[in-house]
Amino acid sequence: MSKVRLDPAAEQAIDWMVRLRAGTADSRLQERFTLWLNADPSHALAWERLQQRLGGAYQTVRSLDRRLPGQAGEARQVLLQPQGSRRDVLRAMAGLGLLGGGLWLGARSPLGDSLLADLHAGRGQRQDFTLADGSRLSLNADSAVDLRFDARQRLVILRHGELVIQVAPDPQRPLRVRTAQGEVQALGTRFLVNQEAAASRVVVLEHSVRVQLFGGAERTLQQGQAALLYPDRIAPLNDDQRYRADWLSGRLNVLDDSLDHVVEALRPYSRGFVRVAPEVRNLRVQGVFPLNDPDRALLAMTETLPIRVDHYGPWLTLIRGK
Repeated sequence: MSKVRLDPAAEQAIDWMVRLRAGTADSRLQERFTLWLNADPSHALAWERLQQRLGGAYQTVRSLDRRLPGQAGEARQVLLQPQGSRRDVLRAMAGLGLLGGGLWLGARSPLGDSLLADLHAGRGQRQDFTLADGSRLSLNADSAVDLRFDARQRLVILRHGELVIQVAPDPQRPLRVRTAQGEVQALGTRFLVNQEAAASRVVVLEHSVRVQLFGGAERTLQQGQAALLYPDRIAPLNDDQRYRADWLSGRLNVLDDSLDHVVEALRPYSRGFVRVAPEVRNLRVQGVFPLNDPDRALLAMTETLPIRVDHYGPWLTLIRGK
């Protein structure tokens, strides 16, 4: 999947704004900026549009802050601070609704989350990262996280997708992973978190974690235990779910799951749109399938399930009963 991007002139304009605000601008930098500005009419137009958008930013702060308390102030602070990156500026502009058009719509979607995220893995990719504290973070395909690491906290915000994290010890700053339903606090551990449609799945691979809903309910999970975090309850899972981390090795290990859930796990590795007909969604699946070759995985399922898989070009796959 391709990223939503600004046009090159707009990206360069934001880069120049970041450099000029950095507090180290000198005459040579100003000369280079003037040369860039005059090199192409599109550069001057992009710069003018950026200033117009930012000029209107502060008129939207009060109304936005009434709807999303704190977001407008944070965005305004990023826009005014002397240090920053293009990603910080893009996030602030998105927060104030200044990107416009397709990019603003994209910024409110999983694709936009990836564009503005601190770390992300694209479609068909898995990515490994070493965080500033030494923790090791792995992202499954089509996943995105933001990081809030400072002297007081270590917070990983899972925007969408799935992660496995090996937590580096720091008694003063327990590491937390935040999802749409609550938070998972590491107790010196390695664990998996998957943001699903209606819940967050937590699987403890080593040691233990404490899970807590935003409503206050909490529970401690030990090694080998798992739970689904719903907005109003924590639902422990009785079976050992550690096999769900096999995606780290490029395998989808399915012990007894619905066809609909299996296809959902393959979607981040598939091109185009994959639809499962309602009459076969609840068929039970077992097996080990290759994540990097979802077409071969689907073909293998046709050998044991009463389904057919039809491809309509590279962008549409329909799965239905035989």
